[in-house]
Amino acid sequence: MRATCAVAFALCLLTAASVLAQPASKVYRIGYIGTGTISGPGDARTVDAFRQGLRELGWIEGQNITIEYRYAGGRVDRLPGLAEELVRLNVDLIAASPTPAALAARNATRTIPIVGMSLTEPVEIGLVASLARPGGNVTGVTYGVDTQIFGKQLALLKEAVPKVRRVAVLSDPSILTHPLSVRAVATAARSLGVEVRFLEARSPDDFDGVFAAMTREHAGALLIVMSPMMFVHRARLADAAMAHRLPSVSTQAPWPEAGGLMSYGPNLPDLYRRAATYVDKILKGAKAGDLPLEQPTRFELVINARTAKALGVTPPRSLLLRADQLIE
Repeated sequence: MRATCAVAFALCLLTAASVLAQPASKVYRIGYIGTGTISGPGDARTVDAFRQGLRELGWIEGQNITIEYRYAGGRVDRLPGLAEELVRLNVDLIAASPTPAALAARNATRTIPIVGMSLTEPVEIGLVASLARPGGNVTGVTYGVDTQIFGKQLALLKEAVPKVRRVAVLSDPSILTHPLSVRAVATAARSLGVEVRFLEARSPDDFDGVFAAMTREHAGALLIVMSPMMFVHRARLADAAMAHRLPSVSTQAPWPEAGGLMSYGPNLPDLYRRAATYVDKILKGAKAGDLPLEQPTRFELVINARTAKALGVTPPRSLLLRADQLIE
């Protein structure tokens, strides 16, 4: 009996020692770099979707992952420093959105895997080798099929305001994909028989000047090729568009929510939620360069009916019926 107890006691000691010797489960550190502000409603919505996607896959902040958040506040020039800061923290993976943030991350490291979100023309700008075989350390989800989405926005604007003949196109030349976007809008304008006037803004200091130019050019509507800077200052832009009586379209739902007329583009929360699957695969051992980039599958049309009424615009019923959301 004593021998049996001694054996059992020894086994207990061995088991306890074995448990103590086992390393604790690793807590992975993820770097998150964004171009907006963490307090902005649009940014909060997308990062919440990203975190939700992670939770659905079993990755819980404070348990098996930590996330280091870095935001540029609409200033693209701050991105390189923020990306280098994450690299110095030796994070296991960097989630970056949108394209300028992913570029900054890729320029800061060629070894830490990067999951890009809302990427525009990643092949054309050299971020990845191809959508199917990205190579390198970058993968993720793209913003659209290509920059032709801006042409689609122009077509919808023309549908909402059939009599418009001249459209101002506002873009930010500091963004690497700027020439590609402008070219897509110009091509669409020719097919639609619409005259376009291209204007540029690198900072909010340029807003008064570009809207004055729109008045001089007798623009009847406005298309905004949204940039990080413009996204952060979208409420000011929407107020200016209203003051100048310009029906407007842009790429994301926060634009009509801020007072613009309409938006058309991918459902961003859906994109960010799907990006979490890449994080999951990479943390489980997959290589970023082996994971094909995904294109969006859900696009949404949002129309601000209050803004339309204030501008005296009556979108056709066929367009209103296609809207995924009407802001009334």
